[in-house]
Amino acid sequence: MSNLAFLSLIFTIFISTSNAISQCNGPCKTWDDCDGQLICINGKCNDDPNVGTKICKSNPPSVPSPTPTNTCRPSGTINCNGVHPIYRCSPPVTSSTPAQLTFNDFSEGGDGGGPSSCDGKYHNNNERIVALSTGWFAGRSRCGKMILIRANNGKTVTAKVVDECDSTMGCDAEHAFQSPCKNNIVDGSIAVWRALGLNTDLGIVPVTWSMV
Repeated sequence: MSNLAFLSLIFTIFISTSNAISQCNGPCKTWDDCDGQLICINGKCNDDPNVGTKICKSNPPSVPSPTPTNTCRPSGTINCNGVHPIYRCSPPVTSSTPAQLTFNDFSEGGDGGGPSSCDGKYHNNNERIVALSTGWFAGRSRCGKMILIRANNGKTVTAKVVDECDSTMGCDAEHAFQSPCKNNIVDGSIAVWRALGLNTDLGIVPVTWSMV
């Protein structure tokens, strides 16, 4: 075969290849390389997000899922009314932090155990006050701060942080011989529950909270 004939064959192959139209996931360099309404994304033909087609709907999403930010893990266990995990951390605080609302008696002799961690005093349960799980209590840094609590019924209340709901210890007099708190607890006085229109007989209720 002469050089001229060989070059002609290569040119013909190149032209026929460059005009090929790629289907879903087919290789491409420009949008024109793709069939129909598909466009070239990262070297492969895929749906045009601006058109909203779902020709390649079985493909994995082109945008990676966000990495979970809650990396709080138990730091051990404690045998206290059964085996319970202990936590030194809590889920991240956001503008709407999911939590479990529990009921606490902050008065002397109540089921809250010893005096409040923030001021070493007992409190009247008519005050709108809360204890926070160890991670959220943040080494007393939230003492005296106000938080906004929202119940699923749409009602909200502001309450002052006065104590820690200990997620690391339990089963002693200081903790009223109760098990350690979970790491997502807002432990509220009866005044908090009443302001939210909730019955303490429920025992535990999902809420959200944020700093004021």
